Amino acid sequence: MQVLANAAAAAAILLSAFASQAGAADLPDLKGRTIIAVTENAYVPLNFADPKTGEGIGWEYDAFNEIGKRLNAKVEWKLTSWDAMIQAVRDGQFDVGMDGITINDERKQQVDFSDPYMVSEQFMLVRADESRFTDGPSFAAFNDGLVGAQAGTTNFYVAVYSVLDGDEKNPRVKLFDTFGASVQALKAGDVDTVLMDRTSADGYIGAQPGAFKIVGGPLGREEFGFILKKGSDLTAPINAAIASMKADGTIDALNKKWLYDYKSQN
Repeated sequence: MQVLANAAAAAAILLSAFASQAGAADLPDLKGRTIIAVTENAYVPLNFADPKTGEGIGWEYDAFNEIGKRLNAKVEWKLTSWDAMIQAVRDGQFDVGMDGITINDERKQQVDFSDPYMVSEQFMLVRADESRFTDGPSFAAFNDGLVGAQAGTTNFYVAVYSVLDGDEKNPRVKLFDTFGASVQALKAGDVDTVLMDRTSADGYIGAQPGAFKIVGGPLGREEFGFILKKGSDLTAPINAAIASMKADGTIDALNKKWLYDYKSQN
């Protein structure tokens, strides 16, 4: 029976590889072109530095490397801060950017977006022993509560407009240069919650067992996309690759790897 099981597993792997190759054959061929991709390395589990090696890893790294493979393109990775990323891509310093970037009309005025590769909702990440509030309304009523965020990000706007009073200068919002810094502030007790998508929250909870938990329900729905310079000739090929990865199960496999298997290993 084990021999049959092994044979079946091997056949499944071969079939999957064949399907992937067949799908790639129908995609645009970029003929070895180099795509300069940029991220921040601060958004677990989408993009972050491997604690063991320092190498950039995560869902977005795997996904875009696969896109490059399917399009016969080489991906060259760069790093920049979140607050500089959209402008840098808009100016053509990089071909494509990614950092769990929510597709919205304001950003569409500055850059082009790929088709969505992930749908997410915002949740409240708190320390594991938090008992003073249990959701958005009770946090809003907890006058001493502080929320950590990066200016101009989805978590900032959801905190201001969906949890607090709509005042972007509300002193209860503490700003940080990086997403990771806001989570470290939460862990240290300098703020009381950080808003993030469920994907990232699950990543932090899994990577640091016993440190964090989620309270309350979702505070908003959003779609993530890769950003490109307006009019980029890469948008259509990237969209075709995303569609092929959804169709053949690659996106589902990446979700399993980074949203479930990774957190269980850390």
